[in-house]
Amino acid sequence: MATARLLGASIKRREDPRFITGKGNYTDDLKLAGMTHAVFVRSPHANAKIRKIDTTRAAKMPGVVAIFTGKDLTGVNSLPCGWLLPELKIPPHMPLATDAARYVGDPVAIVIAESQSAASDGAEAVEVDWEVLPSVTSTEKAAAKGSPQIHEVAPGNVAFTWQIGDAAATDAAFKSAAVTVKKRIVNQRLVANPMEPRACVARYDEATGDWTLWVTSQNPHVHRLLMTAFVLGIPEHKVRVIAPDVGGGFGSKIFLYNEETVCTWATRQVKRPIRWTSSRREAFQTDAHGRDHVTDAEVAVAKDGKLLGLRVNTTANLGAYLSTFAPAVPTYLYATLLNGVYEWPAIHAQVTGVFTNTTPVDAYRGAGRPEACYLLERMMDAAAAALKMDPAEIRRKNFIPKFDNGYQTKVALQYDSGTSGPAFDRLLPMLDYKKFRAEQADARGKGRLLGIGFSTYIEACSIAPSKVVGSLGAQAGLWESGKVQVHPTGKVSVFTGSHSHGQGHETTMAQIVADHLGIPMDDVEIVHGDTGRVPFGMGTYGSRSASVGGTAIVMSLNKIKEKGKKIAAHLLEANPKDMD
Repeated sequence: MATARLLGASIKRREDPRFITGKGNYTDDLKLAGMTHAVFVRSPHANAKIRKIDTTRAAKMPGVVAIFTGKDLTGVNSLPCGWLLPELKIPPHMPLATDAARYVGDPVAIVIAESQSAASDGAEAVEVDWEVLPSVTSTEKAAAKGSPQIHEVAPGNVAFTWQIGDAAATDAAFKSAAVTVKKRIVNQRLVANPMEPRACVARYDEATGDWTLWVTSQNPHVHRLLMTAFVLGIPEHKVRVIAPDVGGGFGSKIFLYNEETVCTWATRQVKRPIRWTSSRREAFQTDAHGRDHVTDAEVAVAKDGKLLGLRVNTTANLGAYLSTFAPAVPTYLYATLLNGVYEWPAIHAQVTGVFTNTTPVDAYRGAGRPEACYLLERMMDAAAAALKMDPAEIRRKNFIPKFDNGYQTKVALQYDSGTSGPAFDRLLPMLDYKKFRAEQADARGKGRLLGIGFSTYIEACSIAPSKVVGSLGAQAGLWESGKVQVHPTGKVSVFTGSHSHGQGHETTMAQIVADHLGIPMDDVEIVHGDTGRVPFGMGTYGSRSASVGGTAIVMSLNKIKEKGKKIAAHLLEANPKDMD
């Protein structure tokens, strides 16, 4: 009964009272003794060589504690790319640019001062001698002949060329088609806009040689790993990363960024804590952007509306540098979803990743899957129009028939089970589709436009298991950890490697635990976002928290229950197998 009540009922989120009453604990709320404030000097140019950085006048400004440029960061390495592809071109991405700035907002110096205003004044006083160069910001023009070369390691600004599917079978399908339809599809660049901007507080303890970094992160353990092992060369166990309440992420807080890396390095130099909080303008310039695809898509169709083939050629803008998971988004998170819920005899997709003088691009809200869905549904409508067929009918005609034992797509993924047709057939009467079409035609005759669109979306969540993603280029496993601890009082603490930034995980995970152990939700404490307390976990992104993080917790709960049975059996002098 407890399970039904908890999982079947609408429960008020337990974290909301502190949020709506202003009692949340965010990174910028942190107050430490001796706190200093940081402001970054950023490039106002999309592409410019750095001739000289003069900090003389800025260093004399009231309240300025220290100023560092890229040349001061000795022993610091490039920010890493966490997902590799064959023949991927990886240019250096230093935390502070030293030779040239390659997008507007590229940081070249950090000013640390006693107050935020003093740091801002100091940053304005830093003089940078720029040699402004031609830039390329257009996705379509990035690889064009004559476009400015951004990185020596990537001729023609091409980071990778990648393909999936069967080119020969797709070519044959187009030759046999009654109708072919071509369309250029643009998935525009987007910027995340969470309520809380990115922020960090870094502190070095000279007595112990330990660092603590408070940061707005969706995956604190990954943040720590990338920053320590790859960039700063600090032993991982000497750094504690804490992500307290995080006010929204949408993907933009998954990645390792310049700012927290520089602040972590600099706090040891000044021997005082350093706080940096992004302004909204900085967020728009420097938070990883999303999407930015230009695609030429073609569909081959038979006269009766049956799909024969899909050919996709996508140019994906990666920005000026490779962000943490950038190569995965327009390849394995995008092209592997191009089958959708339709039966395609043949598919072939080619993706070219290009560098431009723009903010780096990475995962954002669905990351690749919405781009694939958008392309498919636009092409289905285009094919219906070419055949003068109803858009609903062409979809119904091409749905994969009901299957229970797996369906192999033409783009690597295998679906486990599905039935799209009956769901679609149930939807149309709910809409009263025929009546709407009649109303639409009548309204159009009177100069009033009514529209209707269909989206038959299939999602890929919880990217796993680790063996699979490792074979595809991931440089770390995508598993999750969950630890359940029962106290002598009967209260329970749950330590999850997942992280919450507004989704309500503290409620969801407490529900799971309370259901399994038959205890009140108020007796369950959820602990996350602290590498000093929680076992190594991979964090929250890709709709993985309940399915992977929750499963890890359930596996721990099963061990708790088995141990409880043994204890009960001992007390009752019974067989553990007889315990329920």
